[in-house]
Amino acid sequence: MSKDDTGGKSAKDTHYAKLRRAHRDHKRERGEIPTPKDDRRRKPADGWKAPAVAPDQVYLYGLHTVRAALDNPERKIIKLSVSLNAAQRLELADFSTLPYPVETVLPSDLDKVLGPEAIHQGVMLETRPLPVRRLEALKDSPLLLVLDQVTDPHNVGAIMRSAVAFNAGAVITTQRHSPTESGVLAKTASGALELIPYIQITNLSDALEELHKLGFLTIGLDSEGPAPLEGTLSGQRIALVMGSEGKGLRQKTRATCKALARLDMPGAIKSLNVSNAAAIALYATQRHLLG
Repeated sequence: MSKDDTGGKSAKDTHYAKLRRAHRDHKRERGEIPTPKDDRRRKPADGWKAPAVAPDQVYLYGLHTVRAALDNPERKIIKLSVSLNAAQRLELADFSTLPYPVETVLPSDLDKVLGPEAIHQGVMLETRPLPVRRLEALKDSPLLLVLDQVTDPHNVGAIMRSAVAFNAGAVITTQRHSPTESGVLAKTASGALELIPYIQITNLSDALEELHKLGFLTIGLDSEGPAPLEGTLSGQRIALVMGSEGKGLRQKTRATCKALARLDMPGAIKSLNVSNAAAIALYATQRHLLG
């Protein structure tokens, strides 16, 4: 077998090495394996301060996140900043053919913008936020997920991934006490932000009443719910309502939901992280909707 000039390795060896690296990258993006620490690059930066970002400006980063954004026709892209290595991994061969400006940078340049803790993988996308969506546009979606002041962008990002996996029509949350579209949210969602509407509303109780008018059964998930979720599911249009990480559902939210239900857990631990609980609830609800 002929050898190329890559340290004595064959072209076939190099090809499979690239495939293995891409597979590891995807698993890290999905949170399935940890990202190895790079103490040389991740040490605290003295005096680093996050740059001011305009309301109509978002920085997205990470290979999988940026690839999904570039593939989303609803994204209005301002500029792509990318290292040569990341450009190759994104399969961006000829910058001159792209419909947006591209700047070649070093990874250290992105550290200065995103901070030493951001796992940007050599790529950052400056873009406008996605278009605002309205509840009435969701009348044809049989499954929705509603978040009552879930504040951690990592949790919301993980919930988005589950919502896309189980074919929910939208993730609905409040404008206050919930994360806005951001690089951290998008990185954790690992592309899901581009695939599902993220709707932020002013008043959650009013939004739930609007969903009732659209024919949805709203079910609030509560550890003290009167019945298991499986026995509460009915009809063909369901909106699951999840409470915040610490306090759970607010009292008015509980009163507005058409039903309250619990996830039965036979083990010693009776509560789960909200993102894990959302995934289980989505799975059970999708099984019900599919009959």
